[in-house]
Amino acid sequence: MGPPQQIERVLSPGKGTLSFFHLIGTVWFVLCIGFVLIASLRQAGFQWWLIFSLSGQSVVIMSALVSLYLFAIFRGAPRTKQIRTEHQLTCASYYMAFYVSAPFLGGIAGCVNGMLDPSGAGQFVYGVTLGTFGTTFITWGVIDPLFGLLETFTPASRAKRLDRLARQRAEREEQQSNREALLLALEKQEKENHRQWNAVLHPYANELAALLFVDEAGLERAQRRAAELGLMAWQTGGLGCMRYLHEMTLSSVRKQNAPDYIAWWWDGIGTWRNEPVVGSI
Repeated sequence: MGPPQQIERVLSPGKGTLSFFHLIGTVWFVLCIGFVLIASLRQAGFQWWLIFSLSGQSVVIMSALVSLYLFAIFRGAPRTKQIRTEHQLTCASYYMAFYVSAPFLGGIAGCVNGMLDPSGAGQFVYGVTLGTFGTTFITWGVIDPLFGLLETFTPASRAKRLDRLARQRAEREEQQSNREALLLALEKQEKENHRQWNAVLHPYANELAALLFVDEAGLERAQRRAAELGLMAWQTGGLGCMRYLHEMTLSSVRKQNAPDYIAWWWDGIGTWRNEPVVGSI
């Protein structure tokens, strides 16, 4: 089980103290990595100016890695709540405490080792940081994933996992069924609307078709009447009704190559918007 799962358990309700200690432990772990890196470069004979140059780039890289780590924590938390019962061991409070305290346990081990074998302040600090790094890496990178993997093979964990997968599959099937039922209902409603509109709008479609062929003198009156018919269609069934009346009208005059003035006449009625270019039928 990876870090996001562990942090989700730490961030669960009632574990604010563990959350705080884990944050402190993560910061301490990152600082130890930086110290070990700088000490190793110094032992290899690198000058301070080169180390500072490399440290600047390392800080950027380390900050990016920590940011990705925290992003994985908070993104993975909601998902891991569903499978918490599948990991009884690694979700236990004593295991959580062990996981969070890994950096501190490593530092304590290094401190004890330094006191038993005093070799100067520099070596003492180096031993503390190296103990922190080693213990944390082994705990977070080896022991925890291994325990999480072994848990998945236990009968109880497998049964709960299968049960969770079955529930998720049933939920997906139910959602798919609901979507299909909704689509069928919408399609049925649309057909019913078209049936009703066809009987009501047929005479208005013929009137609109006639308005498309008026001369210049009757253009203003035609525009005013077309707007009235468009408003009537909007009040009857909204934008869908207006489109249906528009299509009925165009279908009746398609062979006569009449200009589509209706789209322009109806611009601004309800939610109807005219296209930038008015084509011909």
